[in-house]
Amino acid sequence: MTLDQPAPSRGSTIRSAEVLVTGPGRNFVTLRVTTQDGVVGLGDATLNGRELAVASYLQDHVVPMLIGRDAHRIEDTWQMLHRGAYWRRGPVTMCAIAAVDVALWDIKARIAGLPLYQLLGGASREGIMAYGHASGRDLPELMDSIRAQQAEGFRSIRVQTSVPGVDKIYGVSAAPSSGTYDYEPAQRAPLPVEEDWDTRAYLRHLPGVLEAVRNEFGPELPLLHDAHHRLTPNEAARLGRAVEPYDLFWLEDCTPADNPEGLRLVRQHTTTPLAIGEVLTSVWDYRQLLSEQLIDYVRSSVTHAGGITGLRRIVDLAALHQVRTGFHGPTDVSPVGMAAALHLDLAIHNLGIQEYMQHSALTGEVFGQTFRWSGGLLHPGEEPGLGVTYDDDAADRHPYSAAYLPLNRLKDGTIHDW
Repeated sequence: MTLDQPAPSRGSTIRSAEVLVTGPGRNFVTLRVTTQDGVVGLGDATLNGRELAVASYLQDHVVPMLIGRDAHRIEDTWQMLHRGAYWRRGPVTMCAIAAVDVALWDIKARIAGLPLYQLLGGASREGIMAYGHASGRDLPELMDSIRAQQAEGFRSIRVQTSVPGVDKIYGVSAAPSSGTYDYEPAQRAPLPVEEDWDTRAYLRHLPGVLEAVRNEFGPELPLLHDAHHRLTPNEAARLGRAVEPYDLFWLEDCTPADNPEGLRLVRQHTTTPLAIGEVLTSVWDYRQLLSEQLIDYVRSSVTHAGGITGLRRIVDLAALHQVRTGFHGPTDVSPVGMAAALHLDLAIHNLGIQEYMQHSALTGEVFGQTFRWSGGLLHPGEEPGLGVTYDDDAADRHPYSAAYLPLNRLKDGTIHDW
């Protein structure tokens, strides 16, 4: 006995799905889905440094499966793409699923004539607290960068610093900048650039930097810091304990997330809040982290964790364990992915904070955006759907150019976590 699939709702049959690759200052992959009635939905499929892998996955394997399906059947389509692949999870698969999922949510909300957050349960707050990014090659430059972020309205700020003896380091621009934080780690080059790393120097240097920042800006400013997966559990425990006097909002990626048992040791030695997960792609990756209360904030993005449907599963499981959100939001998440995150942020109850890096003017030429930034808060806007448009002519002026994230080596030449 077989069950016939219900006929698509009038006009909601998927007519086309296009994979769009553009490089306005940096590379983005976008999926554009169009129904028989001409309703268009956009999804972000950008995987920094591996963009074409997702583009091929979508074009060669996913798009043929979408044509003729009912765009309203979001959960069914998500399960088809996840379970039907057999080789489940992983960043390429989950980015592709995310692009489809977000595009279908965009279509559903546009048909309903509502901003997407209304379909996710409506607003739980007036706006979304976001954090900005400050960095400096020395203390004066860092202090100026913090002041510039405050002038742009940020009430919470991530602090990254150079380390004496380390030439290039994650999170710090090679040249000083005023105002908008414009650090982009992916370099347009035929091969990855190499950076260096010295854990002992970093552990000696960072507490003094945070002490100086606290002395300059006082106790009220929420400060965040990203260790970027580079520490062992024991080193992370040392760092967490050393920075406790400076009351961090969170310490991010203190040790690689693929070793959840290591976070038990970190938890035994520090009460510094821990944020983990920008490289995690599914709720299954979080199960042990959440059930054992090993983290305080989940860091995945809509783009990399299976879309709104996939990330909502993580959010709801986190809520059961009193863990809040801090969705990944750098400029390698396109305005489509950022808008999707903001609609989810506005609707969920266990929001913690949202990462926010303003996209460049070039990116803004390709992606029209209606979300707003005011008074230290973000809001996705009231346009139907995501509130993002795609300009083909502008996109065509900015072709893809290969770019890689850096590699990291220790002083003796050993490859290390970047």
